[in-house]
Amino acid sequence: MSSLAIAQTEIEITGVQEFLGKEIPVIEGGFGEGEKVVLAKTIAEIHGVRLNDIQSLINENIDEFEEGIDILDLKNSTDSIGSLLELGFTKQSIANSKNIYILSEQGYFTLVSLMRTDKAKELRKKFRREYFAMRKQIKEQKPTCIEDLIIMQAQSLKDMRQQVNQANNNALRANRLATEAQEEVKSIKEVVSLDTTSWRSETQTLIAKIARNQGGFEHINLLKSESYELLNKRFGVNLDIRLTNKRRRMAEEGVSKSKRDKANYLDVISEDKKLIEGYVSIVKDMAIKYGI
Repeated sequence: MSSLAIAQTEIEITGVQEFLGKEIPVIEGGFGEGEKVVLAKTIAEIHGVRLNDIQSLINENIDEFEEGIDILDLKNSTDSIGSLLELGFTKQSIANSKNIYILSEQGYFTLVSLMRTDKAKELRKKFRREYFAMRKQIKEQKPTCIEDLIIMQAQSLKDMRQQVNQANNNALRANRLATEAQEEVKSIKEVVSLDTTSWRSETQTLIAKIARNQGGFEHINLLKSESYELLNKRFGVNLDIRLTNKRRRMAEEGVSKSKRDKANYLDVISEDKKLIEGYVSIVKDMAIKYGI
């Protein structure tokens, strides 16, 4: 048995356990006396992914985890390299690692919910039954004195608090997902409802939304160019030639040069019903392509 002193309680490596043909360390402590925890390194092994991928997923969603409840960073909680070595890390991996995470049962479930794969969900159920659900036999023994009873009641209250916290976290996550789904449905409705009646303003509004989702409104001109190129290819037209001809006709009709210079591709498209329908269809396709 080895131990690691950190901010909460000592971590104890109590042995190894076989899971899916792999021997994984059985670790307790960190978040509370005798509470089972799991290394991010172990999670990567049982899910068949790289440790870097797990670390990145945690760091990119670090606000989903509550420090001291869901997750602890051993690299920044202890100065004992020897203890980290006993957890299976090499001196090089310790030196190269920015974080060395352990997760509570609740933290593990939070992480798996971010992985969002059927395999991750199945492993979560199996790991919960075969790892977190297995407790020390002493916990199942009846209290022999008032001190034991107080300890058991305190542990029971702690377990209930963690379950309530987990339920609250799940509820908040569900509300967030519902809000995201509503926004997505709203965007889909905007795409579907786009027609040739007010096509000019609506297509430009949709292109602006695509640009925003792509990182900023500076992408608008690139997206407009893409839409015009697609129109040329699909309908075998040349908007440049049509725009030049339009400006020539305007000149012949005595239209001022300033107004002729303001004529654009949309003005050319507006003169041809088929091009209007085609352009609307192209912008819809772009919205779907870029995930609006």
